[in-house]
Amino acid sequence: MTNLISAEGLIKLRSEYDYLWNVERPKVVQGVADAAAEGDRSENAEYIYGKKRLHEIDRKLKHLGSRLEVLKVAVPPQNPTEVSFGCWVTYEEETGDERCFQLVGPEEIDVGMGRISIDSPVGQALLHKKPGDEVILHKPNGKITVYITGIYPTRPE
Repeated sequence: MTNLISAEGLIKLRSEYDYLWNVERPKVVQGVADAAAEGDRSENAEYIYGKKRLHEIDRKLKHLGSRLEVLKVAVPPQNPTEVSFGCWVTYEEETGDERCFQLVGPEEIDVGMGRISIDSPVGQALLHKKPGDEVILHKPNGKITVYITGIYPTRPE
């Protein structure tokens, strides 16, 4: 798994960690304590749900904490000549359809926003390619051949 992240992605991850630790977790701990004070815990839905939610929060905090320790901020090149981390890449499919994606780390994946993992099969196939290169992409519905049409430091208009 790639340990690279954008500066914006790191800020977002740290904010999520801080929110869970400083806001969400204390609120749930208080709710569990209040529910426990009501008596019988075996049939206390608020207590049972609160303990479950606390476990989920702690698991997420552990994951975020371990990732924050190893992540390194990568700055995309200002004038990219080949596909690399953080770059936006456009390619044309055999059908003539054009697609545009940014290669990001696993924590920043958002396919709806055009952000795919550099570790994904498509990300790996595009990595280090240049405009004009032909690339074979392995997708769930089979292989397709695409042609790199551009590489940009920011999303093209």
